[in-house]
Amino acid sequence: MTSYYPPITYIIPEAEDGWLLKTILARRMHVSRKLQSRLKLTEQGITLNGERVYISVHVRTGDVVEIRMEQETSDDILPQPIPFEILYEDEHMLIVNKEAGMIVHPTHGHYTGTLANGVVDYWLQKGVAYRFRAVHRLDQETTGVLAIAKNPYVHQHISEQMIENRVDKRYLALVHGTPEPRQGEINGPIDRDPEEPHRRIVTPDGYPSLTKYKLLDSWDQGSLVELKLETGRTHQIRVHMTSIGCPLIGDKMYRHPVYKEMMEAVDSVPTQEELQAHLPETAWRIMQLDESIPRQALHAFELTFEHPVTHEKMTFQAPLPGDMQELRQRLESGNLEPK
Repeated sequence: MTSYYPPITYIIPEAEDGWLLKTILARRMHVSRKLQSRLKLTEQGITLNGERVYISVHVRTGDVVEIRMEQETSDDILPQPIPFEILYEDEHMLIVNKEAGMIVHPTHGHYTGTLANGVVDYWLQKGVAYRFRAVHRLDQETTGVLAIAKNPYVHQHISEQMIENRVDKRYLALVHGTPEPRQGEINGPIDRDPEEPHRRIVTPDGYPSLTKYKLLDSWDQGSLVELKLETGRTHQIRVHMTSIGCPLIGDKMYRHPVYKEMMEAVDSVPTQEELQAHLPETAWRIMQLDESIPRQALHAFELTFEHPVTHEKMTFQAPLPGDMQELRQRLESGNLEPK
């Protein structure tokens, strides 16, 4: 016997009397054509007043439309008891605070130890069946709020909000230097670096990319910046901040220009002490600062979107993680010596 998730319900108002059911599904319940096709193949996928019907029928005021999705599991993901922080959960979605160093979904070479492995195990222990569907991704070393859908309808609905730029994603970053002006936007097309395809660069022939930023605090060696993504390119924040001369502290891929000077010096300078003597004081302090945190100092602190079922506007926040709090204290005190 087929098992279903709880139904998603819509009651026909007087203004929609006589509409086609397929119009209700598309325009009011926002069910994609792909999901409609899946629902039509199951016994209770689409019902009108409790009865299975064709979507070409007309509806009447007060009719109850329900869609039900079959329960699914992530059989291709190995359950592992990996702890993670839950910010919010209901029968439709799970919101977590991802920690640094954790990959979201198994990939080639990383089949275990991911957030997905931990979430699948968590659901298994609760005796519930869901397929792991991360609505968006965060880089392995980026911390913060991550949304996971529990069914295809919720995944599709939030994804559409993202495409339509109705999801507000805000980040906090600790960066080298101080951006000028203090508040603005970085409108720089992004594409792969032809010399290093795993990296991205700002290039006139790239994909349109827009990041808004606001300076929250600044010190002699760095700044705390709030960023809002208007597009979602790979490494967008890291690439854009580097492009304006304020790379993220600790970023090993998008590094401060002083590292070119360091590479030139390394061939002839064998020790750290001599390297420090060889480089300008500013360059040496930048390198010290990067060594004080083992990752790029980037945190997804806030995510706002419309709940796909209740239609309530919801905001989820994750506090600044310990390593970034410590780095901020170092910047405030001026003590940049790595531990």
